[in-house]
Amino acid sequence: MLSDIEIAQRAKKVPIEKIAIKLRIPPNFLTLYGRFIAKISPDILEKAKNRKPGKYILVTAITPTPLGEGKTVTTIGLSMALNRLGRLTCASIRQPSLGPVFGIKGGAAGGGYAQVLPMEDFNLHFTGDVHAVGLAHNLAAAFLDNSLFRGNPLGIDPQKIYWRRVIDINDRSLRSVGFDITASSEIMAILALSTSLKDLRRRIGRIVLADSASGKPLTAEDLKVAGSMTVLLKEALKPNLIQTLEHTPVFAHAGPFGNIAHGNSSILADKIALAFSDYVVTEAGFGADSGAEKFFDIKCRTGGFFPSCAVIVCSIRALKMHGGAGMIEEGICNLEKQIENIKAFGIPAVVAINRFACDTDKEIEFVKQKAVAAGAYDCSVSNVWAQGSRGGLELAKSVIRAAQEKNDFKFLYPAELPIKEKVKIIATRMYGARDVEYEPRAEEKIDIYTKRGWGILPICMAKTHLSLSCDPDLKGRPRDFILPVRDIRACLGAGFLYPLCGKIQTLPGLPAHPAGEKIDIDDKGNIVGLF
Repeated sequence: MLSDIEIAQRAKKVPIEKIAIKLRIPPNFLTLYGRFIAKISPDILEKAKNRKPGKYILVTAITPTPLGEGKTVTTIGLSMALNRLGRLTCASIRQPSLGPVFGIKGGAAGGGYAQVLPMEDFNLHFTGDVHAVGLAHNLAAAFLDNSLFRGNPLGIDPQKIYWRRVIDINDRSLRSVGFDITASSEIMAILALSTSLKDLRRRIGRIVLADSASGKPLTAEDLKVAGSMTVLLKEALKPNLIQTLEHTPVFAHAGPFGNIAHGNSSILADKIALAFSDYVVTEAGFGADSGAEKFFDIKCRTGGFFPSCAVIVCSIRALKMHGGAGMIEEGICNLEKQIENIKAFGIPAVVAINRFACDTDKEIEFVKQKAVAAGAYDCSVSNVWAQGSRGGLELAKSVIRAAQEKNDFKFLYPAELPIKEKVKIIATRMYGARDVEYEPRAEEKIDIYTKRGWGILPICMAKTHLSLSCDPDLKGRPRDFILPVRDIRACLGAGFLYPLCGKIQTLPGLPAHPAGEKIDIDDKGNIVGLF
């Protein structure tokens, strides 16, 4: 089997204008970035305002393991398979952060014969959107420092500055001097949740950077930096259009982390995709307890979306890891819990078994029986990594049937509930916690936010993605644990509050052997070692 990059480099790409034609998007709405990448103007939504939106399919997964589940591979492969069955379909995915690209996770382009092109450009810089987010974020930090330096006319309290700096590299040494990773920036969340340029400008103006000595929240608007920040993000707001190996259209836009931020691609990309296709397959970060919950309670709430069904990706080897000692019978509980989580939102759940050569028919049948018994609408095998769209036809047929079912989509909680009640609902119903405990700093913040009227905002939980609990070493389905909340931050521009649970870090570090060790360039200028 060729490596991912070898498959991508041998693939035949078509000009991006031809991909846009598939979706009936006129060329005057495109801004070309070379021959195979384009940005799409949000103005096209005016042209499509009377169109009935397509079916909206979410791809999520069991709790991630180092062995991988194949969520992005399934997203890409399923979109190609739906097209093969005659449904005009596009995928909608997030842009990769360079932190994971050079760190431990890798890229975000899928893999094998279910990946997006151009793979190298997509994983490395792409159209510069992530850099624009970092620049806008750090410009606000510079304005904040400058205001203090110039006599502090706004009366900023130096002990209550909330705005850190960001960098798009996993550099743990910068944590102590106030850095987060760019994908966790509120600006990235705003980019993903904005519905127009006007909405983007309004949200940026609402960002709370610090408090004054008198206790007044000071915003980017107060600092007179919101306009400049928006200018830096003007082009980044436009969704990017690329293609799969089989020339299925792919919208790739925004990249908030699923364990820190809300972990979903942009509302604008999905609105355009839904207006111009029969099916849209999108992906939420990490497991169903994390990115999928945020997809429903934050993204769908903000964008007014109504999903048709969800696909939960698992693999035999990942389930065995959840069971310990290679016991799939013990690890199946994680899949059962994630099915329960999806059903809590009132939509059908289809389980996709991402098959590997070492899987036995007996193991596959065991998972199928357990998934249906746990309430899954169906359970299908996926071979898209090795076979492309042909390996996803069984799954695509299941998804089509599920998407045609009537559903009772609902949010997990009403936004107007008090902060602690919303946190407890997520902790107990999604994670299986018995209760939640708060450190003094979190208690203080909750009191302040409630008095300021911010308690009505949705909750974006920041916790480890490696366990249903906040302890990454607890696999399977932990029960009867207490979820510790050490702090809670307010993202007024994005429109949510995010509690920090356990030891979650907002700037990851590199592993012992970073993926960047293998990346190089050959004598002919070709990139090598990129997955």
